[in-house]
Amino acid sequence: MEYLARVYVTLKPTVNDPQGLTIRGGLHSLGFDSVSSVRAGKYLEIRLDAADAATAESRATEMCEKLLANPVIEDFRIELEEAAAAT
Repeated sequence: MEYLARVYVTLKPTVNDPQGLTIRGGLHSLGFDSVSSVRAGKYLEIRLDAADAATAESRATEMCEKLLANPVIEDFRIELEEAAAAT
């Protein structure tokens, strides 16, 4: 079975986010003064073959822990679903 893992990687709340500050500044300069903060992160879509959803989620978690997220400064969240057939 093929699964689609949507992975969201974000900085931990206690970590400074210079990219987010730059984006906020840019939004302010464009007139979006109501923006009080921005946190930047990464979004990844990973298609993987696995026997079942539990195995797919376990493998995606392992990928995040080993490569996709830095556990010292980043958190991650995974949304998993059965992948639609490729066209």
